[in-house]
Amino acid sequence: MKMRMSNKSFPVVFLCSSIRLHKLILLVILILLLIPLLTHYYLTRVGTEPDKKALDDESLSPWITEQLTDIDKLQGQDLKFRIEELLRIKLSVSIELRDLEGKRQHLQLELTTLNRKLEDFKNEISHKRNELDRLQISLQQAKVAEKEAMERNTPRLGRPKPLHPLRFIPTVHDTLKGSNRHCHMDSCFDYSLCPISSQFSFYLYPLDIDIPIRDPNIEKLHDLLSTNPYLVKDNNPLRACLFVLIVEDCSTKGLNKFSSLPNWFGDGRNHIIWLQCNNGNDAGEEYFLKKEVLDYFGRAMILQTSIFGKDAFRTEFDLVISNWMKAIPSGEIWSQLPPIVPAKRKYLSTYLGGGTESFIQSELLKIQQEDPASFVFQFSCTNTKSKSEILSTNPDNLPNNQPNDMGMISDELPKNAKNFESYTNKKLSTLCGNDLLRTRLLLDSTFTIILLPPDDFEVFSTFDLQLRLYEGLKFGSIPVILGTRFLLPYNEIIDWSKVIITFPVARISEIHYHLKSFTDTDILQFKKSGRLVFQNYFGTIDNVIQTVLGILRTRIGLSPIPYREIHWKSVFNETFTPLKLDVFSIDPEDEENLGPIEPSYPSASFARNYSTTSLQKYALWNTFFLPFKLFPFTPWEDVMPSDAKFIGSSIGFRPIGAGAGGSGKEFSESLGGNLPKEQFTVVMLTYERELVLMNSLQRLYALPYLNKVIVVWNSPQNPSPELKWPDIGVPVEVVKAEKNSLNNRFLPFESIETEAVLSIDDDAHLRHDEIVFGFRVWRENRDRIVGFPGRFHAHDLNHGGWLYNSNYSCELSMVLTGAAFYHKLYSYLYTYEMPEAIREKVDQLMNCEDIAMNFLVSHVTQKPPVKVTSRWTFRCPGCPVTLSEDETHFQERHHCINFFTKVYGYTPLLNTQFRADSVLFKTRIPHDKQKCFKYI
Repeated sequence: MKMRMSNKSFPVVFLCSSIRLHKLILLVILILLLIPLLTHYYLTRVGTEPDKKALDDESLSPWITEQLTDIDKLQGQDLKFRIEELLRIKLSVSIELRDLEGKRQHLQLELTTLNRKLEDFKNEISHKRNELDRLQISLQQAKVAEKEAMERNTPRLGRPKPLHPLRFIPTVHDTLKGSNRHCHMDSCFDYSLCPISSQFSFYLYPLDIDIPIRDPNIEKLHDLLSTNPYLVKDNNPLRACLFVLIVEDCSTKGLNKFSSLPNWFGDGRNHIIWLQCNNGNDAGEEYFLKKEVLDYFGRAMILQTSIFGKDAFRTEFDLVISNWMKAIPSGEIWSQLPPIVPAKRKYLSTYLGGGTESFIQSELLKIQQEDPASFVFQFSCTNTKSKSEILSTNPDNLPNNQPNDMGMISDELPKNAKNFESYTNKKLSTLCGNDLLRTRLLLDSTFTIILLPPDDFEVFSTFDLQLRLYEGLKFGSIPVILGTRFLLPYNEIIDWSKVIITFPVARISEIHYHLKSFTDTDILQFKKSGRLVFQNYFGTIDNVIQTVLGILRTRIGLSPIPYREIHWKSVFNETFTPLKLDVFSIDPEDEENLGPIEPSYPSASFARNYSTTSLQKYALWNTFFLPFKLFPFTPWEDVMPSDAKFIGSSIGFRPIGAGAGGSGKEFSESLGGNLPKEQFTVVMLTYERELVLMNSLQRLYALPYLNKVIVVWNSPQNPSPELKWPDIGVPVEVVKAEKNSLNNRFLPFESIETEAVLSIDDDAHLRHDEIVFGFRVWRENRDRIVGFPGRFHAHDLNHGGWLYNSNYSCELSMVLTGAAFYHKLYSYLYTYEMPEAIREKVDQLMNCEDIAMNFLVSHVTQKPPVKVTSRWTFRCPGCPVTLSEDETHFQERHHCINFFTKVYGYTPLLNTQFRADSVLFKTRIPHDKQKCFKYI
């Protein structure tokens, strides 16, 4: 009975336990579901409605407790109803949560917007603070400039202006015979005719009408003199400093004509007698070796190529000139000259000419016998064996445009020279062979011997000696003069020690050892100097005229005339005012304080018009070969000692920290360095890319040390009238090019008033810090190109010659002028002094102007360019296609390098293996200090 009852109660117990377990599971599920929902609801309400939330929490807590405490008592329908009620609550809570989530996102969006506005305000505050700092720095600099202006006691010199005062010249008759035989500049030259306030000038006498047959070279000489810029206006003798007379008749009758010249004034003062005698002297050629001949010339200076005797030459008064009769009238002569390299040629030394003293001849022949492969000395003009050996020289080695056949030299000598040689009874070594024979021998000779007259023959110069010197320099054979009595042309101004070798006759037995001791570097330096002397002072009749006038002008102490500057009209006519773009975006990278923003001021120009004739006289003639024109400024001016800018010479200097130094903050406030403050000019070439140009101009806004921007408008059409030009704080001049030429980039524009020029492409993107750093580096390397993208010339291993290479390399030899600083002086040289063939090649290919400028600067300075920062190239997204993307671009640049090498006679480009970065770049500094630049 009990067993039956227990069996019946088991299902009931099991059912009750299962119902309780089921409730427990539901309870756990509800707890797990409600707690996150309520927690999320509570968290989303935090901070939004604190009072209501606290109230809800108070009312919600008992309800939750009530729901959870009696849920285990519910059964059946009540439990189902309770679950449905909770689900409705869940749905309601979910909807509320979604609404709250939307509100939260909206609040977050507003918070982000407010944060963004806060950052903008912070940036604006920073920008205004930087502007304020710049203004404070600029104000401080302005006060210093004002103080300097008040204290300045040095007059500012401008471009020299010619002054020709009319004056009466008294006539003085020299009655004291022979008083002019010891003339020098102080005793025989009248400086009152050449005041320092007046421009150097000369009066040219007409040619003698009594000469029936005239040498064509004389007429060319007179024509070139008559078109020389120093010729006095209207050829008025009352305005002249010098009086030039070309003399062809050297007979007694011809020399007696001097005293009847209208401007002779009794003694021939300030007269230049250019002797080129084409007839003999009835008194005998030996008469020109005697001092009595000077009685005809009075106080006039004598210029001639030959027949200067010891007693008939007045040192530093008379002038020996080069053999100009062999020169072309004018033009470029590079095609007639051989290349400078290789250093050594087939023969070490040669001589071809007539006999000389037996001692000299025997010693040279002994040297030839010991080393016949290196020396060729021929003292007979009839030795056909040596002549045939010489003529076997490959004709391809001859310079371009060199005549293949010319007459015997005896037929080419002026009449006076032939008579003089006969008078000397062969005491002088004569020339033999024709031009072609001598040319081929010189082209095969590293050195060429020039033999002087014997000691008992008191002559300083002859036609043959000057011709030997002329030919040796022309064909790149270094002249070796045996003896010390040769009067070299222009010797008072040319440093001949860099061009020729003077060897005492007493040491002739050692000459082979001496010549073999020269290294290739020495030989190439001699050859390069000789080529430059020939090209600038010997090569053309016009060169000879410029050299003669330049020496006379230097003697007197007057400045040359300046170069002509280019003045092009604006693309805007006088009535048109271009639209201004007042508001534009500023690159955030340019917010760094890099220096004061000051009004534009020019560099001091023509401040050394007269001091250069003393301090840099020999450098201009022998190092830079630029003595004929006046520059407003040069990159070679000397730097004062460091203490000078604090003691007595402080005007213009802006030392960092007023001299105490400092890191980034102090560095940005002052330009520092070893030179006074200055600015730079941007020259930007553009062609049919208006929007690109506008973007580039905008990037120059508030750029420190910027003087002005010159836009060279190469496009055939003027800019659109609707084009809005940004106001960048400095003048922007847009000049209309006369023709579309890349050479326009380097024209010496009159509006460039600073020494520093930043040449930049219209699509180049440079940061302000890069530009300012490049400018600071250029100030310490003023004679070099300083820029950003580097390139190099690579040797063509397969075909020889050179290749233009833009690959990444640890060496470079060029800096592209699409973003580079250079001195304005090179604009003059590029336009007026660089061979015209190079500019023509640039126009022909519409390429290579940057290579041409690198060649020019390296040729003048013998230095490589300076690369700054890490930039290797530029990228301009969205820019139109440039010339450099053409497939023939690199082929043309290969050709340019090789062609320019041919023009210069060598490759002046030099390699460099470093770039310039700021001093504190990658240097760990204290937190209270700043680096010179943030990113450089």
